[in-house]
Amino acid sequence: MTQLNNVVKPKTKRAKRFLDARAPKLSEDLKTAMIMKGGNTSLTVTQALKDVYSLKKPNAVLYKKKNITRPFEDSTSLEFFSKKTDSSLFLFGSHNKKRPNNLIFGRLFDFHVLDMIELGIEKFVSLSEIKVSKCPEGTKPMLVFAGDAFDTEVEHKRLKSLLIDFFRGPTVPAVRLAGLEHVIHFTALDGKIFMRSYRCLLKKSGCRTPRIELEEIGPSFDFVMRRTHLASDDLYKLAHRQPKALKPKKKKNISHDIFGSKFGRLHMQKQDLTKLHTRKMKGLRKRKGEVVAEDQAGQAPKVAKEEN
Repeated sequence: MTQLNNVVKPKTKRAKRFLDARAPKLSEDLKTAMIMKGGNTSLTVTQALKDVYSLKKPNAVLYKKKNITRPFEDSTSLEFFSKKTDSSLFLFGSHNKKRPNNLIFGRLFDFHVLDMIELGIEKFVSLSEIKVSKCPEGTKPMLVFAGDAFDTEVEHKRLKSLLIDFFRGPTVPAVRLAGLEHVIHFTALDGKIFMRSYRCLLKKSGCRTPRIELEEIGPSFDFVMRRTHLASDDLYKLAHRQPKALKPKKKKNISHDIFGSKFGRLHMQKQDLTKLHTRKMKGLRKRKGEVVAEDQAGQAPKVAKEEN
């Protein structure tokens, strides 16, 4: 590939296909995550990275070698690996005396760090410690967030958005009932974030709707929030901007209520009700040989028989 006036021109068909795959699209591809460990890690961090990779597969890249970098101080290495693997999400694990068992969740926009949040592991139970059957690889999870902090505090709102971006999986038009078998639950309580992973079991209930039971499959985390690096409001708004071609066109005279019901408004010309054809009932017809006499006092009309 050659570069002329900051425009990369491919020399081969393979290079052209590579650039076309990296080019901007109206509907972007599924986001890939980079999972890497720092220069100094512990067994807890290493196993935690492997377990998160198991939940994220196949849309993740696991780096087994150590990367001596500090994302909060210098993020150039993360941006380099992001361009190399075309990844917009990352999970970085590290361990030191000041911040033991550290995980950094982050995402990038235009190959630059958008925001990242540092979480410390206080308690961890791995996938291998819970001896139950697991969900198949690539299962789209259902995400549940509990706690008022996810709706009121700015940092927890960004953390919720980041976790949804990280674990949401592919966008699909429909999901069958048997495919809803993996639940990831996040709870914000007393300054901590609890992450649990469950498998849905469909049991017989005696009716058409099955009875659902949750079985914990792991991994299980107790996090505490540490450092944060949040994008400015303008940059955050720019990252969420959608192309005009994807924005739904507003239809006139159609509205929706809070429950999603659609209402339409019709505009009609003024009708002449005197020419309105109504249904003729048998009881209102005149009988043969009878006339209607109207009372002069304004009373109801009376029916009188004609005399021969």
